Amino acid sequence: MPEAVVLDMPTDLRSTDSLVSPFELQEDIGNKNHHGITAWTVDIPDARKIQQSDIPRPPPLWRTPEFFFYYLAAAVVIPFMVWVPINLSSPTHANYGLFHYKLSSGWLFGRRVDNSDAQYRAFRNNVPVLAFLVLVYVALKSIYTRFATRSTSGTPTDKTFLVPFTNLFAILYLIGLHGTSTLKILIILTANYYIGKSFARSRAGPIITWIFNFLILFANEWNEGYLFSSLHPDLAPLDAFRGLYPRWQISFNITMLRLVSFNMDYYWACTLPHPPVPESTLTEKQRCTLPHSLEHYTYANYLAYVLFPPLYIAGPILTFNNFMWQLRRPVDLRPGILLGYLTRFLISLMTMEFILHYMYVVAIKDTKAWQGDTPLELSMIGFWNLIIVWIKLLLPWRFFRLWSLASGIDPPENMVRCMANNYSTLGFWRSWHRSYNLWIVRYIYIPLGGTKNVAITAALIFTFVALWHDLSFRLLAWGWLVSLFILPELLAATLLPQSKYGKHGWYRHVCACGGVINVLTMIAANLVGFVIGTDGILYMANQITGSFQGFRFLIGACACLFVGVQLMFEYREEEMRRGIFRRC
Repeated sequence: MPEAVVLDMPTDLRSTDSLVSPFELQEDIGNKNHHGITAWTVDIPDARKIQQSDIPRPPPLWRTPEFFFYYLAAAVVIPFMVWVPINLSSPTHANYGLFHYKLSSGWLFGRRVDNSDAQYRAFRNNVPVLAFLVLVYVALKSIYTRFATRSTSGTPTDKTFLVPFTNLFAILYLIGLHGTSTLKILIILTANYYIGKSFARSRAGPIITWIFNFLILFANEWNEGYLFSSLHPDLAPLDAFRGLYPRWQISFNITMLRLVSFNMDYYWACTLPHPPVPESTLTEKQRCTLPHSLEHYTYANYLAYVLFPPLYIAGPILTFNNFMWQLRRPVDLRPGILLGYLTRFLISLMTMEFILHYMYVVAIKDTKAWQGDTPLELSMIGFWNLIIVWIKLLLPWRFFRLWSLASGIDPPENMVRCMANNYSTLGFWRSWHRSYNLWIVRYIYIPLGGTKNVAITAALIFTFVALWHDLSFRLLAWGWLVSLFILPELLAATLLPQSKYGKHGWYRHVCACGGVINVLTMIAANLVGFVIGTDGILYMANQITGSFQGFRFLIGACACLFVGVQLMFEYREEEMRRGIFRRC
């Protein structure tokens, strides 16, 4: 596969000679001093070594008068940003009566809880059941491992013996989730497998794979999962048992990515030369790109990969090559890693509980209970709704990744940075749903030409992403807006390259101004796509910019964002001073 070349952005505040896609996230984990403030960001494996540790970094700015002013501003503004939505959620607020019926009984300090988001409610209400399922799975896996390896001396060097156990548990898991619809899923999976095998050495293989999976995706949505009775009246009794999660077609979007991954990885394994496999531990990048010998692309391994229970419902997404390498060469996952990740998950869970008990912004948004609110209050309703969107995705992804880690498989981390710790549009999409981003880079971005056609490729990618999420105009509008908002950053990278102007003192401040524009556009695009739609964003924009009070607020908000972007810059510089290099 061809490599993509690097795209420098002025907001990166550094240059690199490595070859990497502008959509791809990478980290150098060699010799890094990951303590103190930089430990707040979750570790990810390196996608590519960047030999930059010897490049002198600018001196720290943490103790300069400029940054002491930033600390003062943050100490005033951030608590105020928390207080505003809490005040809007007070029972004494004038609009409380418009949304209070959306609230449920809570458990924190006598407060009610805003559990009105259906997507997160499905996860939140089932956390105890899911936790019990994890314990059962891990216990059964340990028992199976003991019996399967009792005839061998010492610890086995690979875990391919787990494939039969994984498949058996996965089938039972699917029956519990989807009932008789498990038959439909297995038929689709089998058809895709034989497409991949039948056209393995033909250029038509990838085309047929993509067409088949797109048609299945749209047919699933159009037919709402195909009731057996709609296929034939005699099959109607099969509709009686639909499982705990009858809408199997919703989670099939994730499954579709695995079907494409297997067929494409197998196609490249059949048509491209096989480089020598290093004897040392494989990096995440190597596990994704190094093909296996063809005898490993079997139906049993395919089912184990596609239906792997910890990742089946929501991911993170793992390529087939990566999955099989982790079975053939198990990753060293020490107990300390699991404990640290469990701690992160619990902190995130409690943060979400605090927000839902004290900030009823989802209910306010759903009922449009914002009459008479000031531009500041409207902006905080939008901002905290975005924070909730981020956390409600973060928590399931981290839960299922934790389950996968406990099972011996290390999938990519989906959320690398906090949503509010992003100033670059491209950097944001590298770190948001990272496993999906890596999948897109491998199977869409690079095959389409990578940086040779960045603008066109970005438009195609975000159109695919929008359609993959949901067949709606709102998400199409989101995809096109994101593609449009990437262009200013690309233009700035061309007009103000860091390699030419980075030595000037004004450059960091100009980049911060660009970061402010990026933050505003990213907020607008994601409010359209995931919170209030096009009508809602037009209403908010009109309220914020349609008066002198709104204009004054916008100027103040830009100043606060400027301070925030400067802190983000220095945080990333601190990472690089400690030998940690990320492109987000």
